[in-house]
Amino acid sequence: MSERAQQIHTQQEYIKLVDEMVEHDKHYYDECKPLISDFEYDQKMHELICFEKQHPDWILPYSPTQRVSEGATKGFVQRTHLVPMQSLGNTYSENELGDFVKRVLKLLDRKEVDFCCELKMDGTAISLTYKKGQLSHALTRGNGQVGDDVTENIKTIKSVPLKLTGNNIPDVMEVRGEIFLSLATFHALNAQREEEGLEPFANPRNAAAGSLKLLDSREAAKRKLNLVCYAIAQDQSPRDTQLETLEYLRDLGFPVSKPEHVSKASNINEIWNFAQKIHHLRELLPFEIDGIVVKVNDLRAQDILGTTGKTPRFAMAYKFESEKAITRVNDISVQVGRTGVLTPVAELEPVHLAGSMISRATLHNADEVKRLDIRIGDWVVIEKGGDVIPKVARVEFSKRPIESKSWKMPTSCPVCQAAVVHREGEVAIRCPNPKCLGQRVRKIFYFASKQAMDIEHMGERVVEQLVKKGLVSRISDIYLLDENKLAALEGFKEKSIRNLLESIERSRNCPLSRFIMGLGIKSVGNETAELLADNMRDLDHLLQITEKELLEMDGIGEKTARLIADYFRDADHREEIRLLLQHGVTPQRVKKKIVIGHAFSGKALVLTGSLENYTRDEASRLIKERGGHVSDSLSKKTDYLIVGSDPGSKFDKAQKLGIQILSEDQFRRLVES
Repeated sequence: MSERAQQIHTQQEYIKLVDEMVEHDKHYYDECKPLISDFEYDQKMHELICFEKQHPDWILPYSPTQRVSEGATKGFVQRTHLVPMQSLGNTYSENELGDFVKRVLKLLDRKEVDFCCELKMDGTAISLTYKKGQLSHALTRGNGQVGDDVTENIKTIKSVPLKLTGNNIPDVMEVRGEIFLSLATFHALNAQREEEGLEPFANPRNAAAGSLKLLDSREAAKRKLNLVCYAIAQDQSPRDTQLETLEYLRDLGFPVSKPEHVSKASNINEIWNFAQKIHHLRELLPFEIDGIVVKVNDLRAQDILGTTGKTPRFAMAYKFESEKAITRVNDISVQVGRTGVLTPVAELEPVHLAGSMISRATLHNADEVKRLDIRIGDWVVIEKGGDVIPKVARVEFSKRPIESKSWKMPTSCPVCQAAVVHREGEVAIRCPNPKCLGQRVRKIFYFASKQAMDIEHMGERVVEQLVKKGLVSRISDIYLLDENKLAALEGFKEKSIRNLLESIERSRNCPLSRFIMGLGIKSVGNETAELLADNMRDLDHLLQITEKELLEMDGIGEKTARLIADYFRDADHREEIRLLLQHGVTPQRVKKKIVIGHAFSGKALVLTGSLENYTRDEASRLIKERGGHVSDSLSKKTDYLIVGSDPGSKFDKAQKLGIQILSEDQFRRLVES
């Protein structure tokens, strides 16, 4: 029993712990805003379980141990799962993982059992029901028996098959999976939320859960959710093992884990080796995981083992603890974003964590500073899990200096000294001065960034110099720069001046979608920018766009439509666009021509290795324009593998599967045919 559980002696202390866990469940599942880390939550839950085992007569009917957490959401219809949807037991201990293996062997009365080891995706659980091969409905876990019907939102996820392919499709099938966000999408989403004055999501899992519960499916579509499937509800799989089930799901068109992320193991040593391998790979993955899942591979054995009512006996999750380091807060600075949002940042004593040196960590907003009660001079625990961005997990209050004082957001902008404003209903505090130097630097840097106009060699420090020296005060001034002006910049010699001017010149003939991105319109990300560019006859059409026209476009909601229309009605914004055009910027409407009957049309292609003449994005775009589909993983359904230098294991696998392999030169000839 844990130390905390041993300290509980009275029924009142037990009730207090139950109430605390109920409150954490509310914040975690219903509001998608956890107050404590997963590790702390799991420890408290373990304490509760241990205590209730000793005092079963005290168990409250509303204790979180008595149900699978996650309540119903207002606005959604509830449905019953065909088969109850349980949650996995979990551990952070190698010894407890070994105990699980011993328990399985004992219950099955066997000396050896094969296990299937998979990634534990850090997302939100989903159940997909198909009838006669067609998606019927999709449910959240809910209370394990009944979940929210989020079918319309699920249909917006491109990796979700609406119609199954392959053979041996049952009349009714309930598939279990995990909805998740890539790290790149998560960071872009949080950056946009902070710019809009909204509270950022704590992690990709909560962002995915929050996205599934959006009442407007058009807004859900913008979140770029992903799906990975891992099981078919009990008694429904036409296969004998978990490994065969994954292959069967892949054949039906479901996205499943890559083969290199799944392994068969026969004992605790092999399971542990897989866990350590995945732990080392964790930082390289484009999505977040929080451990591995170990399941008995034989499905008949799974049935024999059964469940405990809440959790299956045949499976266990081994969870990784987030990597942590302790360091000191030297200062708390405040950054000013392009929309005026003030963001507090912890300036840290540099510390090595998860392969990199960490010296700064965002504190997001004033509410987060208050929640952490973080102060200058504090010692703090920095955490970095699968995520690439470090965060302050907690303050070490025992090490706090006696003379420390609470930190508060400034009442005036740290850059222009304008009095800050706090709008009702927003978490953000803003600088209201549109001429603020800090805002101008961020707007110009955003315009020049890779996702927008892609002006190489114009990083944040260069932009700061240009603005401070008065060479650039608005984005259109970029196109008035020349050799004489750039020579005034610190560290700029002949080569760096030439490189920057060439990059600026290349950006003049830009795709319309990138131009729209560069304008920095609120709520307009890459996908919406491309949607606008595809639906506009030209830039003049965009300048006259109405909310009504925008709402007719699939993928644009009322709020976004209003913000876009307001932007182009604004006189200052129209003047800025006029100056950009006057200075030689000519946005190009790119026609996405699909080549019918091309060699790639209707085919599945995979890229591997480094291509000399194409970036990965360029090659993918060329394939899509010719009617092909690009996948990350290789399977029997792959038609072509395009191979660059250092192709890795996919090359060998393609040869074994008999998949046609194309060199870069062969790919180029087919593209041009």
